[in-house]
Amino acid sequence: MFRFIGLLLLISHFSFAQAPVVYEVSFPHAVNHEAEITAIFRDLPAEDISVRMSRTSPGRYALHEFAKNVFNVRALDSKGSPLLITRPDPYQWIISGHDGVIELSYTLFANRADGTYSQIDETHAHLNIPATFMYAPALSSRAILMYFDVHDDLGWRVATQLKKISGNKFMAPNFYYFMDSPIMLSNFSKRSFLVGKGKEIQKINFVLLHQGSETELDEYFESVKKIVAEEEAVFGELPKFDFGEYTFLASYMPNVSGDGMEHRNSTILTSTRSLAKGGMKRNLGTVSHEFFHAWNVERIRPKSLEPFDFENANMSGELWFAEGFTSYYTNLILCRAGLRTQKEYIEGLSGTFNYVWNSPALTYFNPIEMSYQAPFVDAATSVDPVNRENTFISYYSYGSMLGLALDLSLRTKGSLDLDGYMKMLWNRFGKNEQPYTIPNLQQGLEQYAGKEFADAFFNNYIYTSAMPDYQALFNSVGVKLEQNKEAPGFGARIRMVDDKVIISSNPYQDQAAYRAGLIKGDELLKVNGELIRGTNAAEIFGSFKPGDQILVEFVRFGRNQQARVQLDKGSRYAIRLLENAGGKLSKKALKKREAWLSSKVKIK
Repeated sequence: MFRFIGLLLLISHFSFAQAPVVYEVSFPHAVNHEAEITAIFRDLPAEDISVRMSRTSPGRYALHEFAKNVFNVRALDSKGSPLLITRPDPYQWIISGHDGVIELSYTLFANRADGTYSQIDETHAHLNIPATFMYAPALSSRAILMYFDVHDDLGWRVATQLKKISGNKFMAPNFYYFMDSPIMLSNFSKRSFLVGKGKEIQKINFVLLHQGSETELDEYFESVKKIVAEEEAVFGELPKFDFGEYTFLASYMPNVSGDGMEHRNSTILTSTRSLAKGGMKRNLGTVSHEFFHAWNVERIRPKSLEPFDFENANMSGELWFAEGFTSYYTNLILCRAGLRTQKEYIEGLSGTFNYVWNSPALTYFNPIEMSYQAPFVDAATSVDPVNRENTFISYYSYGSMLGLALDLSLRTKGSLDLDGYMKMLWNRFGKNEQPYTIPNLQQGLEQYAGKEFADAFFNNYIYTSAMPDYQALFNSVGVKLEQNKEAPGFGARIRMVDDKVIISSNPYQDQAAYRAGLIKGDELLKVNGELIRGTNAAEIFGSFKPGDQILVEFVRFGRNQQARVQLDKGSRYAIRLLENAGGKLSKKALKKREAWLSSKVKIK
């Protein structure tokens, strides 16, 4: 009765210690965002079998209730007789009365293409495994075989890090590899190149679903190759990819949601920006970030993420390093590869710098504790309002600024730099895939740069929230850091909503708007009796000076009210190349800057 005859015959040609789990996937109603999925579990123990939908996804740090999109669940035994299914909780199905075999089938609704969820429509099937497949935890050590039944009229092919057997048949060695292996089915374009020498040759694939031209893809692919080369230069080598290949799975389509997600031998890249309309340059940041994860996170891996828990969120205090240092390298790599100018890179630091070092959240949490909040912020959703403006700094951003500080600090010690520290961690933890802890990172820095240096960095900036001396660090590489204290500070974000000027964020604690009792959602009408003209704080308050007291008229809960606001000194920083800020660049600073920002790829 099984529809898996081809796969079941194929199984007989492989030597499995236990019967593999077999999945078949078809898309008879792709336009309605549905997939029909069947799983075969064989050689089962004589007991009830639990099957689940995951609540988490590798690369994400929050809960995602994937079970909500599963319906029409049925189970049969080997003779085709229905089996009893009970539901002990929202994420689990208990199947009773089987005869050693269960054929489980269900329908999946999927309509979000990003790094976490799945999407099915007439253009593609974008499948993140935890969001797609029910699994039996008791069978997690078994190999997995998969078959895609794709209608010829769709013209789809399959791209994935799973091991290809033949045609549309693929294999994963175990449950954990399977759950970390996204799948892309579409009429995609593909480019590949080889890296390494002799027996160490590996293939890098770039798979792209888009509405652009092959010429655009060729141009973009050359940039991807430069990124790969620069990141390899940081660590001195590429990881040894399973099955000898690494695949970028990119969808630059209007129907996807922008995202990126690393996996062991592949990455998901989604963007609504086409290559012709801004994506040729702007999409490269995600390429750079996610491929760097092939070392940092996938192999230089926090112990707190092992083993990855598919039923609850892993809490990790290392994300300032795992995600944050990766974020530091994201644009640095683009600069080194010649895909950003030095001016673009340096001035581009300002936004993140201001976000981190002007945040009231520094009062409450250090980088480790910011990392602990990932289950609440990493693509997690809630309906109750939160106060992130005052209590949270993204570990991506915070960590990237700490990576910047550590890199420039190491460079003041002669021949040391962050590349050397990352390479040391790669050799110690990544190549042998030995998970690390925060003390391991500190011990590694002590080994690389000395105990006094390592203790000072961790005690001041990791275990507490002090701000490094960026003025001196930037000066050493010919970069000017300036803070405009002459501008007035209002202390809250403002934007236009339906032609109304609205305070769009919680006011920053102890700053002007907060002290005056203004809150998020207030509609601003007048300042000192004059109708507001402007759409942001700089336009509205730019004619005033720090210390000025102004009368703000506003609407809250349908009532007109007034508040007296004493404007603060401005706190925003600007970061520029010294010569562009009117300074004189020394040869020593220029040499250090070039050592920092220039290409590290050796010309062969």
